Amino acid sequence: MAKISEKLIKEINELAHKSKTIGLTDEEKQRQQVLRQEYLKAFRAGFKQQLQNIKVVDEKGRDVTPEKIKKARKYN
Repeated sequence: MAKISEKLIKEINELAHKSKTIGLTDEEKQRQQVLRQEYLKAFRAGFKQQLQNIKVVDEKGRDVTPEKIKKARKYN
């Protein structure tokens, strides 16, 4: 699973702030897009991992986890 680093978030935030204040060069705009894509990729991977680790039980304690999640666990 990809991890979202503090360095990545810091750089994204710095570029966002600069964009709002003085604007970005074309190179900085490209860098901002690359960083955003890296962030989204890591976020989605982490979220997917969390969903795959969820176990759903009913009020009687029976496992009622959707089959799609159970199958995803087997392949990962």
